Order: sequence, then structure tokens, then C-alpha cells
Amino acid sequence: MHQGMEDVFRQQQQAHLADPYPSYRQRRDRIRRMVAMLLDHRQQFNEALNHDFCGRSADMNLTVEFIPTVTLAKYILKHLRQWMKAERRKSTFPFNITGGKSSIHYLPLGVVGNISPWNFPVNLTFGPVSSIFAAGNRCMIKPSELSEATSAVMAERVPEYFNPAELAVVTGGADTAAQFSSLPFDHVLFTGSTAVGRKVMMSAANNLVPVTLELGGKSPVVISTTADIKTAARRILFGKTMNAGQICIAPDYVLIPESLQPTLIAEMRAALAGMYPNIADNPDYTHIINRRHFQRLSDLLSDAEAKGAVVHALSEASANPESRFFPPYALTGAPHPARVHEEEIFGPLLPIVSYSSFDEVGRYIYQGERPLALYYFGSSQSEIAQLRDKVISGGMVVNDVLMHYLQEDLPFGGVGASGMGRYHGIEGFKTFSHARSVYRQSPLDISRMIHPPFARQRRLMEKQLTHIRR
Repeated sequence: MHQGMEDVFRQQQQAHLADPYPSYRQRRDRIRRMVAMLLDHRQQFNEALNHDFCGRSADMNLTVEFIPTVTLAKYILKHLRQWMKAERRKSTFPFNITGGKSSIHYLPLGVVGNISPWNFPVNLTFGPVSSIFAAGNRCMIKPSELSEATSAVMAERVPEYFNPAELAVVTGGADTAAQFSSLPFDHVLFTGSTAVGRKVMMSAANNLVPVTLELGGKSPVVISTTADIKTAARRILFGKTMNAGQICIAPDYVLIPESLQPTLIAEMRAALAGMYPNIADNPDYTHIINRRHFQRLSDLLSDAEAKGAVVHALSEASANPESRFFPPYALTGAPHPARVHEEEIFGPLLPIVSYSSFDEVGRYIYQGERPLALYYFGSSQSEIAQLRDKVISGGMVVNDVLMHYLQEDLPFGGVGASGMGRYHGIEGFKTFSHARSVYRQSPLDISRMIHPPFARQRRLMEKQLTHIRR
């Protein structure tokens, strides 16, 4: 075990034991200091992000890293005092008529481990920290080694704003992450791939540590015959090219009536030209995080083409392994042995699959694991209801993509292989809290009614059963 990591963990544990219920002012102060750190050193974070991605603009970072993080923090601060209040619940008859009081009190868990990813290293690290702080916890962060420069900035700047007993950053590679996830935290949040999420869960299980897993999967886009194809194409392309498709909720593939495929591809080409003029040199178009992922995407494209897929270039630009620039492509006719149908793509490749009847859509989606997101374009209320009620996914968006993540009052999370647990809004506060049930008995000795000898209560109990049968 990394001695420094374990020392920080013990320090946070002891601090929690000494102050197990931080006040509203303490929690508010921690969240405000976190926001101040990000804004005070935004330029340094921007330079690090640009270095990690070999090309990522400050405007892009403002849009996807800083604004969502600060907006979530502001939302939490607005509601935190109310969330901290005890929640009254109804007491069971006859305790309710004799003055018994039931309530739920939300208590801090203690020390929370946050294993954050490389694709949005600022937002997906410090967004959850707002919820962790709101619930009154201490936090240790293990950022990704793939976004090494950004992780180094975190490790440098966090100690300037926080005592390590409040918030600490642990950097290192896969071995460090494995040791980190084996610590006996009070809760672990992991954001990343399903494969690594399984390992984190197995490691946490040794200490019976509860986990929240924000994973990924193959999030489908369903296009109806009732859809506005031009609008759908632009919004899908936005979701697929934002961060070069390196997003856990990016559209992974499209289901569309075959007759609409050519129109969709043509509209996506037009939309791309408007969003990213001269895309190869456009600073708003992010590059791939490293050479291994660049090669993985190249292999996915080659595999699909070798197995019979038609590759539709959406721009005139070509991939560049030196700069890790990878332009977007649409794929049609890829057979199911193709890897693009079997693996989460996590990049700017978009398989397009045709369907004849809308009833086929749900069956096709259910061939794979439950997705993190489901997107629908169209105006048919019956189709919307069919997908909403019968096809399970972490979240669902109608006539757009990604936008559910930005709704601060909606919980965000997956289901099945795409994750477990929720954060954002009050759900984030509750995820990182212990909901303690408290019952306060009345001065009347009502509980004596169920003390032995039990024969005295038989008539009363039999009456209760009669009410149940009715």
C-alpha cells in the first residue's frame, strides 16, 4: 500500500470522527473554495487540458468543464440548507394517533473515494465533489493517469485551498488506482469503463464498501419517420463530435428507416461543415486522448470496412496519428460481427442501422446491455411511450442528445452494465449520505400493546388481517 495514500485516508477518517456532522456553513465554504480554485486557475487547467488532448480549445473547456461544474455547485448551494433538514415520515397505526414521530435524518458517510476519468477530467472530478461536500463528507480523488497534465494541476492546486483532511488528490497509474480502490472508504464513486468498473466493485466488496458506478455502453439514437431529419442530424452530430465522441453518453449508433439514411448522412455533412469549418485545424474539434485510443478507433474502422461496411466520410479531412486528429465517419451496412456493434465506440464513428418496423427497435436495443442513455427523434407520442416504458436505459432524451446531463434537478446514472447509483441534484446529496430512520415514542406506553402475553392482542391483530384481506 502507498504509505502517503493510507496516511491521508487515516487523517480524513480521524477528522470525520472529530467532526462527524459539518455545519451548513462548513459545507458551503468547502464548495465555494472548490469553485474558487477552479476559476482562479482556469488558465492553467486550460493549458493542461490542451496538452493532454493534443488540441482542445479554452472555449470548449469553458462549455464542457467549467460551466457545468460551477452551475451544479451553485444549484447545490441554493438548495443545501433545505436538503439538510430532517424529513418527516408517517408513523404506523396506532403509533401515529398516540403521538409517535417518524423522521429521516441525512448524515455524512465519512470519507468518500472519487476515481475520476480522463475525458472530462475537471467536470467529472469536481462536479461530484460538490455533492460529496454537500453531504458533509471528506474526499480523496484519484484522477486518471491518461489526463496526466490536468491531474498534476489538481495535485498542485488542491492543497492550496484545502487541508488534506478535507480534500486530497492521489496521482499515479493503474497500480495506484488498484490500491486506492482497496481502501476501506465509506463510499466509492467510479466514473469510467464497464471493465474497470467491475474491478473497482470487486475491490470495494472486500471491505463491503458501497459503490456508485458511472459507466457507459452503447447509447442508441432512434429516428422516427416523424422526425425532422435536418434537426436530428445536427443534434446527433453535435453529440458525436463533442470531445470527438469521447463521452460516456455520446450517441453510439443510430436506428433509422432505411429510406431516410441518405438524407441523414447528407444533413450530417452539412451540419459538420457549419460547426467545424476546416475541421483538421479547428481548435474547437478535440483530438483523441492518446495513441492507443487513436489506434483502437482506426482498428474499429478497418474492421467494419473489412467486414462489408460502407464508410461515409463526413468531411474531406484525414486522420493524423501524429496529432491524434480523427475526423467523424458514418458507417452503413456493418454486419453484426463487426466490432463497432460489439464494443462501446467512444469516438467519432457512427454506425447507422436500418429498421422496417418500429417494433424492431426495442428488440434490437435489447440484444446488448442496458445503455446509459437513449435518444429519440420524432413526434409520435405512442413511440415515445413505447421507448420510455419498455426499453430500460439510464436516462432518455426526446429530440436531442446529452441534454439530460445538464439538468441539475434530474438524477444522472446508469442501469445494469451502464452503472449503478445516481448523482446530481438531491439524489447526489442522498447518494453520499446515510438516511438514518429515527422514531420517537410518545409518552403513552403504546408499545405495551404488543408485549407478551400475545393472546391478549389476538382480536386486535386478527382485525388488522381482516382489513388487509379487504
